[in-house]
Amino acid sequence: MKKMIIFEPAMCCSTGLCGPGVDPELLRVSTVLNTLNKKGIVIQRHNLSNNPQAFVDNKLINELLNNSGVEVLPVTIVDDNVLKTKAYPTNDEFCKFLDITEDYLKTGVKFKTKDCDCKGGCC
Repeated sequence: MKKMIIFEPAMCCSTGLCGPGVDPELLRVSTVLNTLNKKGIVIQRHNLSNNPQAFVDNKLINELLNNSGVEVLPVTIVDDNVLKTKAYPTNDEFCKFLDITEDYLKTGVKFKTKDCDCKGGCC
């Protein structure tokens, strides 16, 4: 299994999903990471304010920050290779970087559509 680490800018909490206004991009990334985690694919996620030592200990991220500053964050590293900077991976990129199919990103919950006969909002 490939090893992915995402180094993120300083945020108020480990996911950035706190406060009155939730960033939809952070919500998407958190959902993807939670879904993958439930399927056995663990991705390390380091936030500059919550885990600064991880930034110091990782040679690649340390070099990037020294050369480009915090504007380079978020940074995605897979198997010790920097694959993306300044933005989170798209869903397609998560699949490509981890060598998985799109099925891994599906939550398994089917929501009610007008054509189904399920009750309670999901099938």
